[in-house]
Amino acid sequence: MISLADLQRRIEAGELSPDAAIAQSHAAIEAKENDVRAFVRHDKAAKAQSAGPLRGIAVGIKDIIDTANMPTEMGSEIYRGWQPRADAPVVMMLKRAGATIIGKTTTTAFASRDPTPTLNPHNPGHSPGGSSAGSAAAVGAGMIPLALGTQTGGSVIRPAAYCGTAAIKPSFRMLPTVGVKCYSWALDTVGLFGARAEDLARGLLAMTGRTEFAGVVPAKAPRIGVVRQEFAGSVEPAAEEGLQAAIKAAERAGARVQTIDLPEAVQEAWRIHPIVQDFEAHRALAWEFSERHDEIAPMLRASLDATAHLTPKDYDEARRISRRGRRELGELFEGVDVLLTYSAPGTAPAKPLATTGDPRYNRLWTLMGNPCVNVPVLKVGGLPIGVQVIARFGNDPVALATAWFLEDALARA
Repeated sequence: MISLADLQRRIEAGELSPDAAIAQSHAAIEAKENDVRAFVRHDKAAKAQSAGPLRGIAVGIKDIIDTANMPTEMGSEIYRGWQPRADAPVVMMLKRAGATIIGKTTTTAFASRDPTPTLNPHNPGHSPGGSSAGSAAAVGAGMIPLALGTQTGGSVIRPAAYCGTAAIKPSFRMLPTVGVKCYSWALDTVGLFGARAEDLARGLLAMTGRTEFAGVVPAKAPRIGVVRQEFAGSVEPAAEEGLQAAIKAAERAGARVQTIDLPEAVQEAWRIHPIVQDFEAHRALAWEFSERHDEIAPMLRASLDATAHLTPKDYDEARRISRRGRRELGELFEGVDVLLTYSAPGTAPAKPLATTGDPRYNRLWTLMGNPCVNVPVLKVGGLPIGVQVIARFGNDPVALATAWFLEDALARA
């Protein structure tokens, strides 16, 4: 993979020009795209900017995020060729930091269920995950150092785990979702893919100007609470192997690790996530559902048809449960710095299975709004396995610092 941090250091030292860094990404896309199919569009004319901390950094944008110079088609025939007038704010944040928008990456239709043509960069016979399939695969394949995705259930962390990249789903609303096709306004979160935790910290620093990201270094002796989320169902042996490897590496590196149970209110919040998501999706996609129903991708269409019965009463009760869950989860962080759990139930599903994988180990944390970072741990059968580090809401630097600590611990294992 291409490290954003390494590129920045070389550019700042005068060892590499921004133009040469962008040219490397163009060449990598040309060499690998036919095998991975991560991009909807590759802007072959994209050039480096002359200033800004992200000059020379090529970025892929998930194709549900508006761009003024490229169509935003949302993975749907309904929006084929649709051209926004303006960049989404999150795209402008990148541009103002000096980044080069090199292309639009594939997304499942409206960032939902139906798989994309993208292939896993580690094994083309397997899924890259979804819905941010192209962003995860493009970074995992070493085409670009940074990409934007979104998560409503598990659409950043899960594909990152399948494609072997680092990724962060930041605290809810850390990054703006204006100009991003809405699926669920209470859940949709813009996230980043990169090679390592340091790259994510540098990307967020440049985009947001939040100085707390400038001080991110590997954590020292973090207090880690392991949560297996048994209520979410069983995992494949590969996922448990990955979690155990992470625990052992963390303990050897000086972390204090304990297994903890999540409070009942938090477990109940996991159950009602789909109610919040599906109720809001019916309103966010009301025009498409009413006016272009038969053109909606089949798995999403079936899901919308099956959840049309949800009532405001169902939704309001689900929101009350989610608020209780957030309160109790906040109290849990009094005793630990971060939580550690599975990023996915196992390795990436084999194609041609019509699935991008199951988000059941991600959706709770999306509903709670906490920052989550995927850390690649090992490979099983040639396919990556990751774990996710979860910090208290608003403590994104702590999540990144602990992820960096874990990366270093695993490298020494």
